[in-house]
Amino acid sequence: MTLGWFPINGGGEGFFDRMHHVFLPAVTLALVKAAFIGRLTRTSLLEVLGRDYIRTARAKGAREPRVIYRHGLRNALLPLTTGIGLSTLATLSGSVAIELVFNRPGIGKLLISAIAERDYAVIQGGVVVLALLVVLINLLMDLVYIVVDPRIRVK
Repeated sequence: MTLGWFPINGGGEGFFDRMHHVFLPAVTLALVKAAFIGRLTRTSLLEVLGRDYIRTARAKGAREPRVIYRHGLRNALLPLTTGIGLSTLATLSGSVAIELVFNRPGIGKLLISAIAERDYAVIQGGVVVLALLVVLINLLMDLVYIVVDPRIRVK
C-alpha cells in the first residue's frame, strides 16, 4: 500500500511542483542534521550549565529561563556555531547521495555523470563551485564568530 503523498523521484515542472518534489529529500537531510545539532546543543549546554557563573546567576535569584537562555545558551553558542558550519559543509557531500537516491537533478548528479563520461571541464567547474561554497561557508562562520563571541572583535 502506498499513500502517494509525495513523489519519490524526479525534479518536477514549475515552482510548486518542484517544491512538492523537494520535500522528501529536504526532510531526509534535515532530520540527520537536526539530530546532530540537537546532540551538540545538549552537550555544550550541559557543560556550560555546570560553570561557576551559572551557579552565581541562580544564587542571585535569576529565573531559570533567564539563566538557561541568557547565560547558558549564549555561552554555548561558540561550539554550536562550529558544529553548524561543519554540518553545513557535510550537507554538501550528503546532498550528492540524496540526489542519487531520489533521482533529483543537481550538481552532485552532474558531477557523478561527468566523472563517468570523463568530462574534465565539467568536473573542474563542479569542483571549483563546491570549493567556492566551502570558502564562503567558512567566511560566513568566521563572521558569525564575531557576533557570537565579543572577545574576538578587533579593537
